[in-house]
Amino acid sequence: MEIKPGLSALVTGGASGIGKGLVLALAEKGVFITIVDYSEERGKEVASLVEKIHTKFHSKLKFPSVMFMKCDVSNSRDLAAAFEKHFLTYGGLDICITSAGIGNPVPFSKDQTDGTRSWRHTINVNLIAVIDSTHLAIKTMEAAKRPGVIINLGSASGLYPMYADPIYSGSKGGVVMFSRSLRLYKRQGIRINVLSPEFVETEMGLKIDPDFIRLMGGFVPMQMVVKGAFELITDEDKAGHCLWITNRRGMEYWPTPAEEAKYLARSSRLRRRSDFKAPAITLPESFEKIVVHTLTHDFRKATRIVRTPLRLPVKPNHVLVKIISAGVNASDVNFSSGRYFGGKTSDVASRLPFDAGFEAVGIIAAVGDSVSDLKVGMPCGFMTFGGYAEFIMIPAKHALPVARPDPEVVAMLTSGLTASIALEKAGQMESGKVVLVTAAAGGTGQFAVQLAKLAGNTVVATCGGAAKAKLLKELGVDRVIDYHSEDIKSVLMKEFPKGIDIIYESVGGDMLNLCLQALAVHGRLIIIGMISQYQGEKGWTPSNYPGLCDRLLAKSQTVAGFFLVQYSHLWQEHLDKLFNFYSKGNLKVSIDPKRFLGVHSVVDAVEYLHSGKSVGKVVVCVDPTFQKQVAKL
Repeated sequence: MEIKPGLSALVTGGASGIGKGLVLALAEKGVFITIVDYSEERGKEVASLVEKIHTKFHSKLKFPSVMFMKCDVSNSRDLAAAFEKHFLTYGGLDICITSAGIGNPVPFSKDQTDGTRSWRHTINVNLIAVIDSTHLAIKTMEAAKRPGVIINLGSASGLYPMYADPIYSGSKGGVVMFSRSLRLYKRQGIRINVLSPEFVETEMGLKIDPDFIRLMGGFVPMQMVVKGAFELITDEDKAGHCLWITNRRGMEYWPTPAEEAKYLARSSRLRRRSDFKAPAITLPESFEKIVVHTLTHDFRKATRIVRTPLRLPVKPNHVLVKIISAGVNASDVNFSSGRYFGGKTSDVASRLPFDAGFEAVGIIAAVGDSVSDLKVGMPCGFMTFGGYAEFIMIPAKHALPVARPDPEVVAMLTSGLTASIALEKAGQMESGKVVLVTAAAGGTGQFAVQLAKLAGNTVVATCGGAAKAKLLKELGVDRVIDYHSEDIKSVLMKEFPKGIDIIYESVGGDMLNLCLQALAVHGRLIIIGMISQYQGEKGWTPSNYPGLCDRLLAKSQTVAGFFLVQYSHLWQEHLDKLFNFYSKGNLKVSIDPKRFLGVHSVVDAVEYLHSGKSVGKVVVCVDPTFQKQVAKL
């Protein structure tokens, strides 16, 4: 909603403190205002200020541009009269801000009464009146039949405990959860949000111990509160949101999407909703796939395309998947050299030929007996060997239902799941940390930087080239280090002298050594790959890191390896979380623009990835004809 002359706003508690600051800011935009407050003297004084501001916007009006209504907000009858007067005067209500609030006059631990004149009244003003006001605002907006925004004033004390005043803290906590629970009113064009600033220099704020205020970073400027309120009003995507404002952390939404995902129930395989309609699938007699026929890190020499019969019927507890898109991974060359099977080279060679490719998305084309939760036409992803093929038969338990079989979903598989699970489990990521992601513009790096940012962290990212740096800035990275133009070590030493708290590392070699040196006290380094060591005449060559144990011991640091296969029990949960972020617009998915069409292009795609030129996830469109029939996400 654009804040402009002619809109109308009702502000409770508008004669002082934050309410007064918001009233004057709205007046500067030419908004008609009703000030609701218990203090008649202050209310009339603020109304007079608004009238003076309004002279540059309004003249010769047949109605007042500002009204003051004396009201005890805990009196529901008087409150309803104020809303009715506003509606009759301005013909509607565009903005409602409930900022009336009080502290508890008697410390809870010393209250010897029944609380009628102390904490019960605090709850009536701070919480019950907010509920009343919100209800009245919704009814008024519905009567006017036009969109509206309601901002309820919570408090940082409603997000974490305020030990000096548990009643105030509890009442504001109620405001926060009440407001966030009204998100569905957005369907009616009414957006309800909550603003939760830390201490502001108001009459109430000045009662707090000055030493504690200094400890919290000082008073939050009124300008920042106004900026936050205006953001909640103008951003049409903000509904049921809580904006937390502090001097220490600035403005951020609480909880972060990553934190919110911890309590959101994930959809089951049977209840998953999708607007995707699968076209009819004709099953051929045979199909093409890529197999590894000789063990070498040179993917082109290691593989060949073969045509194989499509064997029906589908085995019990299995499904047949028509593959639409397959993902390309740096570790394809490790797979083609046999490194993922373990044992001696002669033992691995006895497995030849074996199917190549780790991940793909497609459509279930047929199901075997005893499969009840997956249906023909259902989109799914999978991460089993054999993704570089036109069709594949897999155990039903390995099928991961998805909303659509699009390239963006391919990126969410190995790349997205590695970032999501590794940061949570191996990195034990929390908010307020400095997180470094290496090779950040690649398939998994793009997810790591965004998930770290969504969790409320400062994100640093390394990349090579202007195009990659541009992508990372668009993804919200705080500091992009392009090693083509800057020295990574120098930047980290100068700008992050205390070190990096969490490092998401996929390059190996010299980069890994540099990251070990940059790790902070109690820092955690997650190794998810060593792409710099995958290529070369001898393939993956391990490196030595002398003094590593001494270094870790000296700073209580942790180095954790992460291999996605060992976390398969979390795949569906984290895939659902990633898709939920993506569908809400909280997560962007970058697909490399270079097109690879058909199984015959897989080798070119693998070599392109290792050239270092890729930006985002490299994906092979296995069936271009089929994909043209499907709308993008």
